[in-house]
Amino acid sequence: MRQMPPEPEIELLTTSGVFELDGGSWEVENNVWIIGNEDEAVVIDPAHDAAAIAEALGDRQVLAIICTHAHNDHVNGAPALAALTGASIHLHPDDLPLWKQAHPDDNPDEELRDGQRIVVGGLYLHIRHTPGHSPGSVSVYVPALDAVFTGDTLFQGGPGATGRSFSDFPTIIRSIRERLLDLPPETVVHTGHGPTTTIGDEAPHLEEWIARGH
Repeated sequence: MRQMPPEPEIELLTTSGVFELDGGSWEVENNVWIIGNEDEAVVIDPAHDAAAIAEALGDRQVLAIICTHAHNDHVNGAPALAALTGASIHLHPDDLPLWKQAHPDDNPDEELRDGQRIVVGGLYLHIRHTPGHSPGSVSVYVPALDAVFTGDTLFQGGPGATGRSFSDFPTIIRSIRERLLDLPPETVVHTGHGPTTTIGDEAPHLEEWIARGH
């Protein structure tokens, strides 16, 4: 009897630390997402605590560390996690200036590209460039799991913040309208902070967000 491959799944690890930008600092909790099976995985947004993330990964092979964007609270654990796991760090090049604020002496290993696909545990992870919260923000769509990982682009209740450096409200609205709300309504939105939602729950509120300006 042929042995079936292990089923892929999504795991959530919540970590805490400090977000710093434009001279301010805020205590935050971040969602760290692990996608894969018992043999291999990718990590999305290695925030704050590389040791805790490595412990959650166990002895799985880590194929990639994907950064949805380069604000320090999403990438501050990336070099340490790469050192612990041997995995490569993937970031859209438009966010390199933000990355350098967090890691002036390190560089990501690979550039994320719009339309790129990364394979883990038999799953295809589709990279969608969704700028606005930052120039190089991306979302990771996994059709087989009816899931999209939006970083800080889309949350339950609206778009990510655009009141700081490197951000732009019309751009994030365009990204959400054209690159996220076109996904099936049952798609679960796994966010960079806070609870999950669905495309179907958020889509009806786009005009409200535009009217309020955030």
